[in-house]
Amino acid sequence: MTKADIKDIFKIKSTASPKAVPNSEAVTYLMTQIDEEKNDYTTHLYKYNQHESVQLTYKNERISNVDHSRDGDVTLFISKGENDKQQIFLLRAAGGEREQLTHEEDGVNSAFFSNDGSKIYYHVSSEPEKKEDTEDDRPEPVVIDRMKYKADSAGLLKEKYQSVKVINLKNRETDVLFEGRENYALEAVIGEDTYIYSTDKSEDSDFNFSAELYIQSGDRDPEQIPTEGGYVAHVDVSPDDKKLLLTEHSREFENATHGTVYLYDIETGGKKNLTGHLDKPVGDYVAQDTQQSAELNPTKWISEEEFLFILSEDGSVNLYKGDISGGVTEVYKGRHYIYGLDAVEMHAYITVSTPTHPGELFKVDLRTHEVTALTAHNKFYVEETELVSPESIAYESTDGTTVHGWFMKPSGFKKDMKYPMITNIHGGPHAFYANSFFHEMQVLSGLGYAVLYVNPRGSHSYSQAFVDAVRGDYGNGDYKDIMAGVDYVTGRYDWIDTDNLGVTGGSYGGFMTNWIVGHTNRFKAAVTQRSICNWVSFRGVSDIGYYFTDWQIQAEFSDIEKLWHHSPIKYVDEIQTPLLILHSERDFRCPVEQAEQLYIALKYQKKNTRLVRFPDADHNLSRTGKPNLRIERLKHLTGWFEDRLEKSDV
Repeated sequence: MTKADIKDIFKIKSTASPKAVPNSEAVTYLMTQIDEEKNDYTTHLYKYNQHESVQLTYKNERISNVDHSRDGDVTLFISKGENDKQQIFLLRAAGGEREQLTHEEDGVNSAFFSNDGSKIYYHVSSEPEKKEDTEDDRPEPVVIDRMKYKADSAGLLKEKYQSVKVINLKNRETDVLFEGRENYALEAVIGEDTYIYSTDKSEDSDFNFSAELYIQSGDRDPEQIPTEGGYVAHVDVSPDDKKLLLTEHSREFENATHGTVYLYDIETGGKKNLTGHLDKPVGDYVAQDTQQSAELNPTKWISEEEFLFILSEDGSVNLYKGDISGGVTEVYKGRHYIYGLDAVEMHAYITVSTPTHPGELFKVDLRTHEVTALTAHNKFYVEETELVSPESIAYESTDGTTVHGWFMKPSGFKKDMKYPMITNIHGGPHAFYANSFFHEMQVLSGLGYAVLYVNPRGSHSYSQAFVDAVRGDYGNGDYKDIMAGVDYVTGRYDWIDTDNLGVTGGSYGGFMTNWIVGHTNRFKAAVTQRSICNWVSFRGVSDIGYYFTDWQIQAEFSDIEKLWHHSPIKYVDEIQTPLLILHSERDFRCPVEQAEQLYIALKYQKKNTRLVRFPDADHNLSRTGKPNLRIERLKHLTGWFEDRLEKSDV
């Protein structure tokens, strides 16, 4: 067996987004691979039927948004069309070539079939007053009068609004259902002409972070469905068309608020909280670097009274069954990460990863709860690679708070050796590490490091109080949680060389890495990635800065003292740990100026540092960036530790 390697990203296959085919025992799914030669990702559509998987698409492309007509005869998906924009394509179960259905100038965002399969509803985003295209390639100024004018991975944003269209599959005529200077999203359709849609219309769009939900039947005036003041992530219509499942995120704790499922009775207007008593969030908030093209609906009706839902809890993502009375039953709970769900009445299809497996498609019998593997795309990789199974740990922080995490021994561990350890910190901060395969952790273990990764306060999958506890307290309780984890494992394992400790993390994890080296010299080497070092400047340069600092640091711009207090660069004089700074040029979430400030501050004091900048990469480099840059990132990260952390005999 070979040890996990940086270039394993070219071997690992991502199986995701199951979609049951109506009137059959079949299910489709997406399978994504990385083409090393083309330096790009390819996603193909597969169908599992009668004990085997059949590949349905073969082009070198990324496809998404798969939906099936209710008779199972036609499948739609979205991919780049002739104009290099995302368009709707149709694929018939009877065979034949795919057909490009739409030719939208600005592309298609998402789509789904009508209930009778005769129409397709879809979303497009376009400029309200679009200029005529010219052949003149001279640069033009960008006029900005909005606060939400840029976004990570997209750059500067033109003023666009999402509208809803419908196309008749018989005559190919297209109509506009909803449009205006607001973003419409068609959530569901009941019958022929009852629409459930959301809109973000607001008198103050710069400070609007909510969407209102409406139901409209025929020519009647729309009626507002009461929500909790945030947004509805998903709407599910019951089989009898009388009830809705609403997966809502209120703004009670801003972006730290748990996702919660509510039942809404269309006839009476009554609303009931079905999952709030669990004190765990519905949905997926996992920090990972392997799963691609994962599209997860958090709920799915299986009868007029029962439904399935996904729950993030205690470092796992599990499958539960709920009912309209508020009852909850475990269906598939364990040491795993469910990142895809669809279901019919008697069984569910899920895609599942574990700490030692990248993920496959499974079928769950909803009567017996028996789970059966349907695919084995990663079989040879798992069999041929020495993958380390992380040990789950739980310990008390300095204030008695219980913190959960994982600890990995070095691959090929020997008792007569002393090993260095690397602590790896997730982003968010409201993401969480999970019982999932994590390529980067396996690479570090394969290189001979012990690896510690934990979920400090602020992480999801725990109580609402726990996830909210970091807000306004960055660098205090969360810092103590992480350091208490270091104390716990180093006190438990005497073979960990406490003179050779490393620390790294990205985004919030980069902030925390910067904070740690400014408050302790315990680590011999550190790597900060896509990090924040200065909340004062971050507030004005990040695509989310002006409201994120309000929500998370709980400081407005006038409170410079608090913003500066929580800024790692304030403590640059105390940094003695050699620090590698990795940052993407096109990161609009944590802009590269954050890296530049920290690098110059350290270099000015002649400290041991290095800055590596990645062109054509954004905040998601480690997960979805260009493959060669993902490889280079890991090479720089591991090389910094290899040069500074020592392995030795006892």
